[in-house]
Amino acid sequence: MIDRELNDTLRWSGAVLIEGPKACGKTQSAAQRAQTVWELDNDRNGRVQAIWETDAGRLLDGATPVLLDEWQTYPGLWNMVRHEVDDRRAKGQFVLTGSATPDDDARRHSGAGRFAVLSMRPMSLYESGHSTGRVSLSRLFEGETPGRWVDPDWDARAALTGIAERVAVGGWPGNLDLDTVDAVRMNQEYVQLIQHNDIPRIDGVRRSPDVAAKVMRSFSRGIATRMSERTIACDLRCGELADGAEGDDATSRNAVNTHLSALRRLKIVEDQDAWQPSLRSARQLQTTPKRHFVDPSIAVACLGASPRTLADDPLTLGHLFESLVLRDLRVYSQPLRGRAFFYRDSKQLEVDTILVLPDGRWAAIEVKLSDSADAIGSAVRTLDAMTEQVADSRCAFKAVITNGGAIRTRGDIHIIPITHLAP
Repeated sequence: MIDRELNDTLRWSGAVLIEGPKACGKTQSAAQRAQTVWELDNDRNGRVQAIWETDAGRLLDGATPVLLDEWQTYPGLWNMVRHEVDDRRAKGQFVLTGSATPDDDARRHSGAGRFAVLSMRPMSLYESGHSTGRVSLSRLFEGETPGRWVDPDWDARAALTGIAERVAVGGWPGNLDLDTVDAVRMNQEYVQLIQHNDIPRIDGVRRSPDVAAKVMRSFSRGIATRMSERTIACDLRCGELADGAEGDDATSRNAVNTHLSALRRLKIVEDQDAWQPSLRSARQLQTTPKRHFVDPSIAVACLGASPRTLADDPLTLGHLFESLVLRDLRVYSQPLRGRAFFYRDSKQLEVDTILVLPDGRWAAIEVKLSDSADAIGSAVRTLDAMTEQVADSRCAFKAVITNGGAIRTRGDIHIIPITHLAP
């Protein structure tokens, strides 16, 4: 999907910045479109460093678009590209990719009018070939009602096992040709690389990989919940005390804050903010974000879980399934410039995801791992109660996303298996 977005954006922007976590496919997608490629973090013979020190402008020369892969390796490139776009007054000149956000000084001069920014995430189920695409999110926003369809071969146990595998494997392109066991091992190595290499390198601050592992593990236990940083700090401090180390609450909270900041800059953490609509009632809304990694497989790796253990733990799998659905909704809504929020008020009324488009249209979506009558009934009541509270009439649709085997409509609410959703 990012390939089409990149092609479209290069037609009207002088430079495009693609941001996303390592190993999500940024370089491959950008290289397919680029005419000149500089792999800035793959400088085995020191050639790039020598050019940077003696004639940095050469990195901007060549047939366009010029790809500057992992541009943050040389943060000064940001302003060089900005000036070059101004001088050339041409579109489609540069593509920059980055798996880490450098410090504010590197981008202190705005790229407004020169840079377009695209976010790239791990693959959705549709992109990895695990969704039929029978239901289009964009057409739902246009008011289309999906036709009723039932999978005659659907089996509840097989569906549970299958989604547990998809949560554990994740949407990483490098896992496509691996079996499930090897993919899970690859994800564990990925997480260790983050903890041992990427977090310390993001800002040059020395950090213990053990502390990073504890923070990420605690965060993983709170996936798809409004877990506070204080709770994570408490987990961290309790672990330190158990290990015989001394610490206090302030020290633990500072460790949590700095590690989460690093993970956000690495595009590994992507929290879900609360939606602030206009309301008929005076109910106070909750603002603490819900916790998510950019892909639920990161949480699985941090917890040391497997598809088998997840299938035997529906509560944990339910939270991870919600995170997987959010990942896919973010991918599918990106061409529409949609943003994903959640809704929760002081009366504990909560809707898992609110998708909001720039023109004001929005959709209310509940996520249920189960397709049982009780689960669907609960979701329908929640959606109806929430829309009664919101004064904004631009609700395009309401839906329940499940792991079931049937597409249907109940009243004005669509019930859609995630394995049949597409952009």
